[in-house]
Formats: sequence, structure tokens, C-alpha cells
Amino acid sequence: MSQINPETTPLHTLNPLNRFSDRAEDYVKYRPSYPADAIDIILEGLGENSQLVAADIGAGTGIASRLLAERGVNVIAIEPNAAMREAAKPHPLIEFRDGTAEFTQLPDNSVDLVTCFQAFHWFNPEPTLLEFHRILKPSARLAVVWNNRDREDDLTTEYSRIIREASNNHPAESRMQSVEPLLVTPPFINIREYNFTYKQKLDLTGLIGRAMSVSYLPREGLGYEQLIDRFQELYQRFRDESGFVYMVYRTSVHLGEVI
Repeated sequence: MSQINPETTPLHTLNPLNRFSDRAEDYVKYRPSYPADAIDIILEGLGENSQLVAADIGAGTGIASRLLAERGVNVIAIEPNAAMREAAKPHPLIEFRDGTAEFTQLPDNSVDLVTCFQAFHWFNPEPTLLEFHRILKPSARLAVVWNNRDREDDLTTEYSRIIREASNNHPAESRMQSVEPLLVTPPFINIREYNFTYKQKLDLTGLIGRAMSVSYLPREGLGYEQLIDRFQELYQRFRDESGFVYMVYRTSVHLGEVI
């Protein structure tokens, strides 16, 4: 049996279309949102929000789609996983569609904004970026966003260590932010990066649920039981007087313009 090399294995080869099917409920409840400042910078200068059409690619259960829709943006949420689409909360400005990053099934030059929140590392980069270029209008914008766990925060660092060990150093842990293809792709120019801080408030159920939304952790057996024990210990170490812990993220936003 061949071994997965965490440094070289392309993430788009690791079943990205179906791997979250049994995580949809935890994803809806416990995945973090994104800071308002990040949404501000993504929309800045694009015009009247109500006139914009955004394609949110790899939308999952629509966490980021809703943030855009709450600003008045019309959102087409592209998500290939039926379980994730079905778990999404409805919003009048969001239309969920089946599709992939490489084949969105959207018309040429049809959207003002393409966003990828916590998903770009699962895509096959070359055909994906060509597809984004095809569906974006001239002078439109691409936004690639990650919530990266803060390595300087003690709880978040310990949480990350538990995840790495429990997943046998899954490739996604070492290469969650894979922005390099965007930086060297001719169809997009004026690439710039912005960074923000975001804190996620969690009780014990939330801390465990946040971990269980990760697609490469065990959900049963001895490995799962040991994992729960470790998160219970982590929670007791860091909980405040109100019974909460705080996961800290550095939210990175990469913006690019269509040539």
C-alpha cells in the first residue's frame, strides 16, 4: 500500500468531493466564521453590493456565502457535496448549485467576484484558475481566503498539535494555505494580501465539534476515544470562568484582478 507523503501529495487527489459528507452537521455548527474586515476588503471598490453577483466556490454549508449575502450581494454557491448543500441554511440571496471548482457550469463572463473560503487547497489549481478566469467579468476580482490557526496562541497551538498527531500529519495540515498557484498564474494580476485576527468562542461541545468537522480525523474506535480525552483535557486547561475557550485565527485574504 502506497504511503501518502504530506509534503508532496496533491490535495485534490484525496477525494475532496466526498470527504466531508459525514461532517456536514458539525461543519454547520462549529466551523468558524470570518471577520467583518475581511468581507469589507473583498467587496471594497466593486460597486453597489446589490448589483454584484458572486460565485462562492467550494461553498460548503454556506458560511461565507451568508456573510456576502448579508451585505446584499447575490451569491451563487457552488458546492459538489450534496450533504453539505442540504445542510446549508437558506438565504434569499443565495442559490446553491452542484458544481466543482474545475467545472462550475456557470456562463462565460457572468460574475463580478469569485471567492474561495477555506477551500482553494482542495482544488486542482491549473484548471481551477482557468475556470475562474472564464466565468469572471473583465476587471472582476478573485478572493482566496483562509482561516489559519494562530501559532502564537497557546490553546490554538496545542489544538493544532493534537490534530496533526491524530491525523498522522495529514497533508492538509502542512499545506492548508496553498496560494502559490495564484501568484504565478498569468490570468490574474495585482495580487495582494491582507491579514486579520479572528477569535472563535467555544464550549467543550463546540471544541470537540470543531475538531470533528475536520475531514481527516477518526469518528469512531480507539483513536476517536483518545482524541476526545485529549480535547477534554485541553478544554479543562484553558477554559475561562464562564466555561469557554477561544480559538485564534489569522485570516489571510488574497485578492487578484482579471487581466
